[in-house]
Amino acid sequence: MDVDDYDDEEPYEEDGRWAEHEGHEDECLQLFTAPDYIMESDICAQIGRYFRANGPIEQLVQLLSTNYVGIAQMVNLLAEWLIQAGIDIKDVQDMVEQHLLNMIFKYFDPKKADSIFTDSGETPPWLVQMIDFQTWRNLFYKLAELISDAGHQGEITSVSTACHQLEVFSRVLRTFISTFLEGGEDVLEKILPEFNRMVCHGEHTYLYSQLVMNILSQEQKGGANIRRLCQEVNKSAKSRGLDVTPIILLLSGASQHPETCQALSSMLSRNELNPADITVLYKWYSSNNPPPAELIRSPQFLDLFLDALFKPGSQINPEHKSKYIYILSYASCVVEVWKKGVRRSVNREELESTISSLEEGHMLCSEIKTYTELLADVNSFFHCIKSPVVSMGIIKWIYATLTKPGYFLTNTEHTPLHLILLDEIATNHPLLHKNIFQLLVQLFEFQFADIDDIFRLNLKKTILDRLVHLISCGYVLPVISFIHDCWKGANTDVSLIRHFVTELLDMIAPPYSPEFVQAFYPMIESKDITGSLRQSNENDPISEFISNC
Repeated sequence: MDVDDYDDEEPYEEDGRWAEHEGHEDECLQLFTAPDYIMESDICAQIGRYFRANGPIEQLVQLLSTNYVGIAQMVNLLAEWLIQAGIDIKDVQDMVEQHLLNMIFKYFDPKKADSIFTDSGETPPWLVQMIDFQTWRNLFYKLAELISDAGHQGEITSVSTACHQLEVFSRVLRTFISTFLEGGEDVLEKILPEFNRMVCHGEHTYLYSQLVMNILSQEQKGGANIRRLCQEVNKSAKSRGLDVTPIILLLSGASQHPETCQALSSMLSRNELNPADITVLYKWYSSNNPPPAELIRSPQFLDLFLDALFKPGSQINPEHKSKYIYILSYASCVVEVWKKGVRRSVNREELESTISSLEEGHMLCSEIKTYTELLADVNSFFHCIKSPVVSMGIIKWIYATLTKPGYFLTNTEHTPLHLILLDEIATNHPLLHKNIFQLLVQLFEFQFADIDDIFRLNLKKTILDRLVHLISCGYVLPVISFIHDCWKGANTDVSLIRHFVTELLDMIAPPYSPEFVQAFYPMIESKDITGSLRQSNENDPISEFISNC
């Protein structure tokens, strides 16, 4: 054995370089005492370490030879004897593999398994070869199940293995759902992408997950949250180009109402409303015994109505407009009481007022008006904004209007009335805060290429003022995190960040939550942002905020 065969580093030196390898000799000697260590895949690497630590060759040879047992060779020899004795080679192979599987299950240690990847930093070649065979793939599936049994299913949620083993998949699904129910909206955004990937992995995983969640959604406690989760999964499946409409309608019980089901299936599959199917729905939902309101409460379906009624340029046949408004109103406000799967009552008290608000909101948003005309209608806007469904439509109308090319060439107000309407919506509807925030982020990041730099800067300051108002309404951390990201991204004019910080400091007062301080303090600390706002006597909002942190 030649030392040079294992020396893949620089030549040895006599200047103390051996200190780098101090302790390696003892580590290697400990490894060499293991039975059959000479058969290990990393034997050459460890011998190289041993030689670089100036370990004596004689001791190496003695340890490796003394501890050589030849288990693998004896297994091969025994297998050859069995075959020569007349046992079929396939039976012998199955016998050896099964015994090996049993030994792996008996002595499996997740920490040592993890070290295979952490030590080498990559997937070992032998592992890639094992995956090519069904027997060893099944082994990995079962090992994943062992991890799940030990309570570590949360660590395998991103592994597609979970999608092929029912027990593992069920535990992972349960973990996701429990996490969402316990953490609410705060954790949903974190877990949703991985959850959607897992559920939409295949038809079997989607159907099974939706069936389980559909049953859970009927529970009084937490049922509404589960329905929300179902809708998020449906939305993700649609975005992936999957037609899940038949499954959605099947689980919703629409098959018990054939005409309604057919009309819904037609529109949802094409993602487009049409007067004929709308007429069918109107006939049934205006009857004395209407189908369940849940059937027309799909977010995808409601979005189609909002686009049709509020998106500039949408055309609705005047003869059918009242039917569109009626169905959207019914879906948004009618309350049903169910007990043990039987509908006990249908409350339509708010139906007429909602219809009236939608008609008014649609009329206000369907005409192209000047700033003066909009200003004259502001009281009408404020009146119909009290209806949540109208507010949703107005949010869509605002984005489409303000991002329309050339809009600001003829409308030069730094604070468009549309943004003032967002303040009113934020004040009246806490559940729409996220929608308003997403709209303001889109507007803030929009290029507005048809206006000059100064006007664009002032417009973005106005948008930031709306974000400050959103904070005053209770939607705090997402806004602060967004501004912090804009600052860190270095693609936002620092004067905009300074404007936001100044406006926010004028509004807030102690005590401050640790989460708020953690998100906001780095901007306060930045001299680029707050340097010009500080005073030498520390009698300024910056110093006051710091003193209360």
